[in-house]
Amino acid sequence: MRWVLILLAVVGIVASSLALREHYRTDASPCSINERWDCGIVNHSPYAMIHGIPVAVIGIAGYLLLGVLAFGKAYPWMLPLVTVAFAFAIHLADVESMVLGVWCIYCVISLGVITLMTVLAIGKVIVDSKRPAR
Repeated sequence: MRWVLILLAVVGIVASSLALREHYRTDASPCSINERWDCGIVNHSPYAMIHGIPVAVIGIAGYLLLGVLAFGKAYPWMLPLVTVAFAFAIHLADVESMVLGVWCIYCVISLGVITLMTVLAIGKVIVDSKRPAR
């Protein structure tokens, strides 16, 4: 389980890094697919910053922390953090869907990654809690 969660954290770091690149990009976005899929619009919107910090930077830091916790097999510590990250990702998806009307492929990948990490962390904590103490 540890290596699966670490791999997912790395994928999340990559997706967040690509979103951060879009945040600072000044030319046309290469992921501007159509009027419903445009990373540039999403990453240049006011919702892409929290107190002056790009959301993508928060994502990179969050995935790094989750990867370190997975490496240390600190699944009970991961659980509240990954749950908050999941809730925040759902909020951002809601903003993309209901407010902006445009989706970012990197954000959707990140949502998928954090969803998988949340399910796996919950499952791991449940399975570990069912095992008899050594």
